[in-house]
Amino acid sequence: MKILFDIMQQQPLAVTANSKALSQRKMLQFSTGPLLLLLPWFYGLVLGEVSNDFSQCLDFFYEKTPPQGFKRAEYQPICQRYKDEPRFATLYQPRHRTPLYSAYKLSFGKGQRPGANWKYEPQLASPKAGPDMQPFPCTIPKRVKNSQAVPEDYKNSGYTRGHLNPSMHHKIKADREATFTLTNIVPQQQSSNQHTWNHLEREVFHRFKAHCNRLMYVITGVMPYESEAHWIKKRVSVPEYMWSAYCCPSYRRSLPESVRMFFPTYAAVGRNDRVSGEEIVPVNPDAKDRIRGYDVRRMPLQELEHILRRRLSMPRLRLFKRQCQ
Repeated sequence: MKILFDIMQQQPLAVTANSKALSQRKMLQFSTGPLLLLLPWFYGLVLGEVSNDFSQCLDFFYEKTPPQGFKRAEYQPICQRYKDEPRFATLYQPRHRTPLYSAYKLSFGKGQRPGANWKYEPQLASPKAGPDMQPFPCTIPKRVKNSQAVPEDYKNSGYTRGHLNPSMHHKIKADREATFTLTNIVPQQQSSNQHTWNHLEREVFHRFKAHCNRLMYVITGVMPYESEAHWIKKRVSVPEYMWSAYCCPSYRRSLPESVRMFFPTYAAVGRNDRVSGEEIVPVNPDAKDRIRGYDVRRMPLQELEHILRRRLSMPRLRLFKRQCQ
């Protein structure tokens, strides 16, 4: 705002001798003309949703505090906007063309899954673009392909498009539609996406519905391979594991003994590679063949954070402020 004020203050210095005869009203119109032309640029600078932090969408984090300890230089915070409103938050990995995590507030609803109208983040392609996600055009510009994943990356790749923020966790139709952006998507094995991980998402949803008082914060992310990255079409990184954690700050105090351990926080890690080692998530040898190797291990939040600190080399990582206490 100081810059804008300086522009207004300095403008009259450029007024010629003839213009001094103008009325004060006309001088005001003259001086504010350039200011009005500059406003769209300043608006995009201040309110752009791809920025250095999550300051425009802190409501999606417990006590307005994003996860701590992530190395900022490697990632790009995105306030995922759709139809002029922020819908959730994503920490994006530009080099991998996938999100590291998405954060959102779970809400209870019975809406249908919307059609898969896939979208992209314009501001990753150009900082001058608008802040809202947009449907992919028929012909995708090169700058979009260079900055993020596109539908062609997933075609015949052997992987499904796995939501970190799932549409079924939202009540409002626009919130559900907003989850269909490729900046919220990672390559996920079909048996994980449609079976074991889907079961976890439903489990969290029903736990929220049955025991949470109005509000649950969820953060869902990925762990890349430890030795070397795996890619589809040499463009999009495939995660070795999925992970998720929730924070339910207010819950029913008369909880059954069988569910007390799940509040106020709980977490899980799921396999996305059936031949990976078993040091994080063991394989159930008795599972049906279609899901064997895609097991999901439930665990306390502290255990998940310990795993992430080691695997991501982030010793100060914290997902929720004060452990959601």
